[in-house]
Amino acid sequence: MSDEARPHRTAAVIPAAGRGVRLGPGAPKALRALGGTPMLIHAVRAMAASRAVSLVVVVAPPDGAAEVKHLLDEHALPQRTDYLVVPGGETRQESVRRGIEALPDSITAVLVHDAARPLVPVDTVDAVVEAVRDGAPAVVPALPLADTVKQVEPREKGEPEPVVATPERALLRAVQTPQGFDRATLQRAHETVAAVGDGATDCAGMVERLGAPVVVVPGHEEAFKVTRPLDLVLAEAVLARRRANDGY
Repeated sequence: MSDEARPHRTAAVIPAAGRGVRLGPGAPKALRALGGTPMLIHAVRAMAASRAVSLVVVVAPPDGAAEVKHLLDEHALPQRTDYLVVPGGETRQESVRRGIEALPDSITAVLVHDAARPLVPVDTVDAVVEAVRDGAPAVVPALPLADTVKQVEPREKGEPEPVVATPERALLRAVQTPQGFDRATLQRAHETVAAVGDGATDCAGMVERLGAPVVVVPGHEEAFKVTRPLDLVLAEAVLARRRANDGY
């Protein structure tokens, strides 16, 4: 079957192997409770809420795959969406690569989503998927910056840092997830770009290093990343408002 004739099938890979030290001691970040439910479950449901997503691959801590599989079995997920759990690696990049390797051959597009962005709306997910299906090799949701940004010359922690430039804010965007990719492009990026040294901080950055185009679609303010305790307070407030308004 030619590439043009192949049906589009989209999978989401959720790397959830990190410890999340900035949230403080306790369970890994992805397993922290949000509204009484682990953030990972919210993230999986956010991906599965899109009718375009037929498979969700969760990349678990190397020694916690069985625990994560049990966790997913305990919570209601859309029946139209299958899921897999695979053990992760030492880095996020390695974990994503393992998630990609677990995908069946029928998958043509891949979303890579942070487990720490549990409240991304389905409209954002669908916008990313649609842009990939329209031919973009790589797609990222993003928001304009509200703050002025300074480029500095790094110093030791706590020391004043000299400002070396002020980028034009109108040209900058704060990138979110899910990031979407043509599967072949994403696989090539992971095979080509080193995991250390000159590697990239996200999959879109890896695709950029290949010289392939990356496009931006509108993100959403509720797709923020839960990294610090204050983020968790905000996420609880957003979830409470959703439940009060529409029974989310």
